[in-house]
Amino acid sequence: MKKHIYLFRHGQSYYNKDHVFTGWKDSRLTPLGIKQAKVIARKLKNKKIDVAFQTTLSRSKDTLKEVLKYHPECRIVITNDKMLERNYGRLNGKSHKAFVKREGTDAYRTLLHWHKIDHLIGWDRKQFIKKLGEAELKIIRRSYSIAPPRGESVKMVEKRVNIFIKELLRFMKREKVNVALSAHGNSMRPFRKYFEKLSIKQMMELENPWDDYFDYIVNV
Repeated sequence: MKKHIYLFRHGQSYYNKDHVFTGWKDSRLTPLGIKQAKVIARKLKNKKIDVAFQTTLSRSKDTLKEVLKYHPECRIVITNDKMLERNYGRLNGKSHKAFVKREGTDAYRTLLHWHKIDHLIGWDRKQFIKKLGEAELKIIRRSYSIAPPRGESVKMVEKRVNIFIKELLRFMKREKVNVALSAHGNSMRPFRKYFEKLSIKQMMELENPWDDYFDYIVNV
């Protein structure tokens, strides 16, 4: 017997819109995010969902709420934070712009201190600092094993998501059910790596949509 996992990301939140490290902060859906959730809901309208999973964050719950409007057959909703978004630690709630400026300035001062570069002025200094900061931002967002201060690396997220996947597969095989997962951008990476058999590099290059879903078939 074949059953389905319908995996999707929540719609756009206000922190997403404003380029803020959201992490475990509870940022609600924007009007666009609600529209995106409705798009996912329409795409899943004719599927059968027996059990749905969400996290404690409102953006996950509110996206799932739109999806389940078409699924009166789904009588069980389970909250499980093993599929919660990546914790950015001290960066939760901090803007990308502020991070780029602070990290770029610190890196620039370090390079000056160690005489790795000459002193820059004006526009050249500003652009150099921006490039340094953007490089640090990319490391935090796209590195597999580097964690922000008091936060999680993607490797750490993958560890807890993999535990959830094993629990989920046992549950599906026992109960013979189709499930919907209202997840987050970074928790979706390990899901997709597992079911699509991706490398770490491929996983880290993923861009997860706000208005679509992934369908994985499980033999039960």
